[in-house]
Amino acid sequence: MISLEKISLQRSGNYLLNDSSLAIFSGQHIGVTGANGTGKTSLFKLILGELSVESGNVQIPAKAGIAHMAQEVDYKDIAAVEYVIDGDQKLRQAEKALQVAEEQHDHDKIGKLHETLHNIDGYNAHYRAEQLLHGLGFTQEDCQRSVQAFSGGWRIRLNLAQVLMNPGDILLLDEPTNHLDLDATIWLEQWLKRFPGSLLLISHDRDFLDSVVQHIVHIEHKKLNLYRGNYSAFEHQRAESLAQQQVLFEKQQLRIKEIERFVTRFRAKATKARQAQSRLKELDRMQEIAAAHVDSPFNFRIPDAPKLSDPLISLSDASIAYGEDVILEKVKLSLHPGSCIGLLGANGAGKSTLIKTLMGEIALSGGERVEGEHLRIGYFAQHQMEALDLDASPLVQLRRLTPKATEQEIRNYLGGFNFQGDKALEAVRPFSGGEKARLALAIVAWQKPNLLLMDEPTNHLDLEMRHALTLALQAYKGAMIVVSHDRHLLRNCVNEFWLINNNTLTSFDGDLADYQQLLSSADKQSNSVVVESKTKPAAKEQRQEAAAKREQLSPLKKRLKKLENEIKTQQAALKEIEEQLSGNEIYQDENKLELQSILKQRGSIKAKLFDYEEQWLDCQEQLDSFQLSA
Repeated sequence: MISLEKISLQRSGNYLLNDSSLAIFSGQHIGVTGANGTGKTSLFKLILGELSVESGNVQIPAKAGIAHMAQEVDYKDIAAVEYVIDGDQKLRQAEKALQVAEEQHDHDKIGKLHETLHNIDGYNAHYRAEQLLHGLGFTQEDCQRSVQAFSGGWRIRLNLAQVLMNPGDILLLDEPTNHLDLDATIWLEQWLKRFPGSLLLISHDRDFLDSVVQHIVHIEHKKLNLYRGNYSAFEHQRAESLAQQQVLFEKQQLRIKEIERFVTRFRAKATKARQAQSRLKELDRMQEIAAAHVDSPFNFRIPDAPKLSDPLISLSDASIAYGEDVILEKVKLSLHPGSCIGLLGANGAGKSTLIKTLMGEIALSGGERVEGEHLRIGYFAQHQMEALDLDASPLVQLRRLTPKATEQEIRNYLGGFNFQGDKALEAVRPFSGGEKARLALAIVAWQKPNLLLMDEPTNHLDLEMRHALTLALQAYKGAMIVVSHDRHLLRNCVNEFWLINNNTLTSFDGDLADYQQLLSSADKQSNSVVVESKTKPAAKEQRQEAAAKREQLSPLKKRLKKLENEIKTQQAALKEIEEQLSGNEIYQDENKLELQSILKQRGSIKAKLFDYEEQWLDCQEQLDSFQLSA
């Protein structure tokens, strides 16, 4: 157990934590949230021993192995797979000791070291390392490439693979999905769910947090506040607390009206049953989510374009190449105002290339590209941050785009992105990655595009900004194509999905759950190919694994039955509450307190019902998986 008792922690003369306590037990998976600058990364450094407290007591088990993903990569001229194996220090130490023993012909020590290697699964090290690399999007050929040959984002993936090679008893991960695509994010999510040790996770991906953690530590007012449940449960609890603050009521109502308008718009446009059901279920929760973010510093809209064309842009029988390699063939598409597309596909399939082609950065190698008369493209990708003028202020950079705009107009607009007061006048160079990403988005939106092309827009954005971006995209009247690993943003902002696979672009008739199932099936097929050339588990281990699976079947069925009963109970309770609310008497002034109590009960029942339904789906998925593999 990690114990922090009444600790106070300072950085640069300011208190981040003051008289705060927290206990982390073995096996707990905890998400760490809070506004930028509240001390999330400093908490990690404290646990790692890189910082010390001004007062209080920090207790960490002496023998606990703590693993932490580095944010920088050594420029080593070694193969990627060897770099990943370096993460298992016990293995490397045993290998070095074995080499010395063999040189000294110390047969007794050689035998003991071989036993050590067997006990730590050292003989399967290359197989384990390659499986990690494949899960994070590396090809078999990449495994033997030098670390120096990879770009910065891929090197961060190598660091992640390295720490997963031997995650220890306590695993600390700071924004592990920032440089991952959707496929790799889903793979990492499944890996972490199986991790038996303690996990502390800083992430701004709400779906990722919901799936992986069972507790939230929210840093606010210099305190470590522990909430039971995943991120959605935390939002619900925090929403109830914030709802008591009448000063925020008016702002909350504005958010809810925006969501209601989007629901109406979505119902009119949704045509695919699976996607519609998934989206409507998610939209039912948006009111609670809005309540949990009423104190957000971000509140902006994407200005409407002065004119629209229909279609905005079209590709006909198009061939798209990257260099000499043909990425997509016979592409036919038309984008109309109101089209909201989520682009799916494996890393390297051609998602970014398609977006750059629509943008006009890459010319077609065949076919035709036709722009509408009034087309105005807003393009956001990570390199937009690099294009910022680091020596100019946010205000100056917007004024260059629109010289006739008044300073007050620009200040009001930038305020919605939390560039308040003097911040709007400061040079960009010292800004954090999140601040630069916000400014790049602000610049894109300021130009009033009628077609948004967005390639991983949520990287470097915190949860509050992601929520504000979701609301802005919901209200946006133009067309958009989004590539993102943030499933919450995709579910709540797009009306349909397109899939790039095998050099073709097709409509994906399903939702994100269907796509995850597709990835799972493909992963199983890929693993079966890799295993043929690797060391296979012994027959005894296979028998033990099969027996363990059989033992899992009975409790899974019992749990399903129990959850079904819980769902029926909550549904009955909700029906009773709704009947009470259907009468007129409850809304009279003398029943105001009773009405508030009933509404609170309804919110609590809905939260429980949603949680039980999610557990039921997860349990059913496990049971289906067992039956397919049995």
